[in-house]
Parts: sequence; C-alpha cells; structure tokens
Amino acid sequence: MEFAHTFLPTAASVGLLPVITWFFMLIALYAFIGNFIFALSTRTSVAPEHRISRNYTAIIAAVAGISYFLIQSYYHDMLEELAHLSDPDKRLTLINRSYNAIGQLRYMDWAVTTPLLLLKIVSMVKIRYRDHQLLINTLLIADFFMILTGYIGEQQLSVDNQILVVPKLIWGAVSTIGYVIVLLTLWRIWRTFAQSSSVHPEERWGFRLMALMTATFWGVYPIGYILTTMEGVNLNWIHIAFSVADIINKVGVGAIAFQAAEQVLERRVSEAATAPYHTVG
Repeated sequence: MEFAHTFLPTAASVGLLPVITWFFMLIALYAFIGNFIFALSTRTSVAPEHRISRNYTAIIAAVAGISYFLIQSYYHDMLEELAHLSDPDKRLTLINRSYNAIGQLRYMDWAVTTPLLLLKIVSMVKIRYRDHQLLINTLLIADFFMILTGYIGEQQLSVDNQILVVPKLIWGAVSTIGYVIVLLTLWRIWRTFAQSSSVHPEERWGFRLMALMTATFWGVYPIGYILTTMEGVNLNWIHIAFSVADIINKVGVGAIAFQAAEQVLERRVSEAATAPYHTVG
C-alpha cells in the first residue's frame, strides 16, 4: 500500500474536534507502549516484593495498548467514511454509532485492566491473598460486577442504534453499587493494613495516592456514561475525557507504584550501607 493512498484525517475533511479526538487516542496508544517497555525494563529497580507490581503494570499496558490500537483503528475508519458525508444528520448518526461500537472495546479493556489495577494497589501494603481471600475476592467481584453491568447498560440501544435512556440509567445505577463497594473495600484495607509496622512510609504514601486516584479519576467514566443520555452532547468530548482518564489511571498509577517501590529499595540499600558490622578475630 502506498502512503499516498492512505487516508489521514484533517480538520478540513472531518472537522477539528474529530481530529483532536483521534489525536488523543493515538497519544494514549503511544503512552501504553512506552509504559509497557518501562515496566519490563525497571523490574530490578524496585524492592523484590514489589516486582509483581511491575508485572501488573506491564500486563495493564499491553492490554490497554492493544485496545487503543483497535479503538483508534475503528475511529480512523469511521473518519474516512465521515469525510465523504456532507449531511449534518448523517455525520452525527455515524459518530454516535461509532461511539457505541468503541464503547464495547473500552469495557473489554476495563474488564481485564481494572482488577489488575486494584491488585497493584493492594500489593502496595503487602496483603497476601491466601491470608485475606474474602477481602480481595470482594474487591475483585465488585469490580467485575461494576464493569459487566456498565457494559450491559451501554447495550441499551434501539434497533436504529438510539440510546434507550431509562434502561441505560437504571443499569448505570446498578453498576454504581459495585463502584461503591470497591471504594469501601479500599478504605477498609487502608484502615486495617496500611498502619502495619511492616508497611514503609513510602508504601503507605503510594497506596493512599493510588486509592485516591481510584476514588476521583474513576469518576470520569460514570459522568461520561450519564452525559451520553443527554441531548446535544458531542460524544467526541467523552472520547477525549476517557482517553485522558485511561492514561492517568493506568500510566499514572503505575508511575506512583514504581516511585514508591523504588524508594523502598533505596531506603534498604542505604540502611545496609550504613549498618554497623563486626569482624571476627
């Protein structure tokens, strides 16, 4: 295939906002590729007990990267079709239809990456699964329940691909139950385990910040979910918001986990270097 025959969207052909939306999707793809490489190359730069966290980060980045490759590819193909439409109503219908399709890819991504994000947060305070199976299972089941019911809510569409507002909002409310349970479980973990003497200050800082990001930036998704039921909302803005939120929640959380785990290793090396030693003689 010759490059001259490859469609590259421009503001002149599809509009400025769709081009910016595709731009953010590609930025997210590149960010996840970079995060995957960084996670694998820094496994030995953190304390041994936190190397599993680097594995979580690499898997999250790989899944998200593949998802965003598919998302931006689908959106690119939609833009190519959009460039040949002049009727405003047909253009809007096409954008809305593509949003519903891309939403499926996002939920499949979240079904894999969000439980791994939660496991990464939990690993910061050194909770062993075999010792606290009920607590961790509650966290993971609530998360999957949140994603699955949200996905079902996104599928509340008429035969002509129009959103069925009331059923979608009902499923959104059901999904919120899982989100609340996730937050309450993280709070319980903080109260129960974060103050343990085996948890270093750096790990405590990392858990608290990552949990706060879960409580705040994860909130972008239900807001976007609700906005799709309102007339006049350009869905490209939601695509942009979700792309930025995905970068923050996946790359940002991974960076915090790495910084905390790296500082634990540095503390350990520093203490070993300054520890008194005895000679036998």
